[in-house]
Amino acid sequence: MNSALVVIDVQCGLFDPEPRPADADAVIGRINQLAQRARAAGAPVIFVQHERAGGLEADSPAWALHPQLQVQPGDHHIRKTTPDAFLRTGLDEVLAFSGVEQLVICGYASEFCVDTTTRSAAAHGYAVILAADAHTTHDKPHASAALIRAHHNATLPEIVSFGPQIRALPAAEIAFSE
Repeated sequence: MNSALVVIDVQCGLFDPEPRPADADAVIGRINQLAQRARAAGAPVIFVQHERAGGLEADSPAWALHPQLQVQPGDHHIRKTTPDAFLRTGLDEVLAFSGVEQLVICGYASEFCVDTTTRSAAAHGYAVILAADAHTTHDKPHASAALIRAHHNATLPEIVSFGPQIRALPAAEIAFSE
């Protein structure tokens, strides 16, 4: 199955201010490993960047991809203004052009953009692998970031009504087809 890596919102304005997202450096490291394996297999690597007034204005330093990410010239870049990386973006067109059938999703924030994009991907007919240890968020008053991530890793694969399968796997177990 032809796969693509979709990296959501790993941006300076979300990863640099204190407190940083849980496990931030390790998550970025796992994303870089996934991107390296995807490129080696010829799979598209797509970086999605959220933009909004009040801190993530397009082309601002806060909006920029985090400098620890290993971005390559052939990678794709998608701008979004909602938690859904498909809504009013060119993501579906990029995937269709590349013949992609399955997405590997990682990034920020587990309970918002990662969750919404995972559900939307399945609704658009894509099988999804959620990189279980390569998405993160901040602690919230009602739940720790670790609990939020564990919750999404457990519940998203339980959604079967879209049709395509959603799986959660550790980044080290994810392979990209050639």
